[in-house]
Amino acid sequence: MESRPIFANLSPIDHRYSIAEPELFEKLSAHLSEEAVVRSCARVEEALLDALVRRLAPEGRRAALAAAVAGVAGSVDPADVYAEEAKTRHNVRALVNVMKRLVPPEAGPYVHLGATSADILDTAASLRYREVTRRVLLPLLADLEESLARLARAEADTPQIGRTHGQYAVPITFGFAVAGYVSRLGKCILRLRDRAADLRGKLSGAVGSYNAGSLLVPDPEALEREFLAGLGLTPSDTATQLVEPEHLLGLLLEVNTAFGVAANLADDLRHLQRSEIGEVREEFAETQVGSSTMPQKRNPWNAEHVKSLWKAFAPRVVTFFMDQVSEHQRDLTNSASGRFVADYLAGFANAVARMTSVVGSLTVDRASMAGNLRRAGDLAFSEAVYVLAARGGSNDAHERVRKATLRVEREGRPLCEVLADDAVLWKALDAGLRDAAGCDAATFFADPARYTGRASVRARQTADRWEAAMAALKKELEA
Repeated sequence: MESRPIFANLSPIDHRYSIAEPELFEKLSAHLSEEAVVRSCARVEEALLDALVRRLAPEGRRAALAAAVAGVAGSVDPADVYAEEAKTRHNVRALVNVMKRLVPPEAGPYVHLGATSADILDTAASLRYREVTRRVLLPLLADLEESLARLARAEADTPQIGRTHGQYAVPITFGFAVAGYVSRLGKCILRLRDRAADLRGKLSGAVGSYNAGSLLVPDPEALEREFLAGLGLTPSDTATQLVEPEHLLGLLLEVNTAFGVAANLADDLRHLQRSEIGEVREEFAETQVGSSTMPQKRNPWNAEHVKSLWKAFAPRVVTFFMDQVSEHQRDLTNSASGRFVADYLAGFANAVARMTSVVGSLTVDRASMAGNLRRAGDLAFSEAVYVLAARGGSNDAHERVRKATLRVEREGRPLCEVLADDAVLWKALDAGLRDAAGCDAATFFADPARYTGRASVRARQTADRWEAAMAALKKELEA
């Protein structure tokens, strides 16, 4: 087989990212490389050959022939298949010709018998994508989810100013902010597991109506079920020449959803590393360089890297939708585009691995978070004032507080001082806080961390729930 230096490869996945994540690259290669494509098709052909020999070979020869063809897929050399394809100009027929040479002549007629190319290609694709999801993507995602859950729990009580529209909102805790991603990603992970389990195969022939199979056995659908069961798959409900595309589409869309969650997390962490915010920091190695000209720079390059991968790969979801459309029983317009699913899954896996590294080594600057919370000032209590005033019976509470905030900006005074000018409002606020928060107004306004609602509780609850879910998932994947 041809070999070339990795720097002569075209895809960044095959050089830049394979160097950065060599173990991950090897795991992905086992399922997504061109070698893996050929070998998965050979596995499907072997499973079909086994099923046919056991049903169609002379009764006295069935057991011997089944033993003789067992493991033949492992003897297929992808280089031989490609050499044969140079002559046939047809990838599946090339594989069939190679396999015929590897089995006893008596078994040769049964290789690919009754199958069409898509029976093999679509079934092999489902096999690969199910296995790469269960063996690589889900374990990667579970590791990221557990790292996020640990961070949410560790920072459950760390006060932070909440932000909406890039502006100060009301206080939360950093653990609560992280817990939002724990919940979002966790749901994606479980749906991705289910989508992988729903990938299908087929042996229904050229147009999906079992024409050829009906010439071989009385019940071609039973043969299909038997053949696919050997691969751990179930049949497509109503195939044409193709497996219904929605099964794979659903998997890829769920990957894209998880990719978006990772990109959103990366973006939030990137912004929290801005000089004027400075609430978290990525790990920065002793020998690492942040800028070729500014020696002081410590750029959030890993978070940026994750978002950049998302920008490169997420738009491919449009192609996945386009591959849903095939003329009549089949055309070849998904032939080239479908090959790039491997790149997409590899890009996603690299983003998840990088995000896990960021989260696992993240430095949380609690002092900076506290400082930013103080800088937000007591305007962060405006909501609390409005709610308590309205609860106390004020029909125009929101407008009264809004005008008070304008005075804060105009006069440069704290909100509590402006509110205290209104003796009636201040008295009602003081009474409301004693009842709802267990302290007087002066004490409440002195510490913004008092107004974080159930952020701490929710952070811990979310961490507990999803840690348990990931433990169960990992146990399931190991079974």
